[in-house]
Amino acid sequence: MQGGEIDIVARRGDMVAFVEVKARRARDAALLAIDPPKQRRISLAARHWLSRNPAHQACNFRGDAVLMVPWRWPETVEDAFPLAF
Repeated sequence: MQGGEIDIVARRGDMVAFVEVKARRARDAALLAIDPPKQRRISLAARHWLSRNPAHQACNFRGDAVLMVPWRWPETVEDAFPLAF
């Protein structure tokens, strides 16, 4: 498979989140690091994951982020980026 990796796959109820974890010196830099090419690679990996886990096909999906910034608690951003299915 050509593409990226998924840092975390988490499910709660009928929602499956494909989570990208980014550590940078500033929050905005961490969020901006999930740029369109990275989003495409995550989407490709998510489609591959879904093909291997068909029991989750009826779920809803979203692209979340966990932002790691020095001297702050990790921040979870729901729907941080779109997934292309």
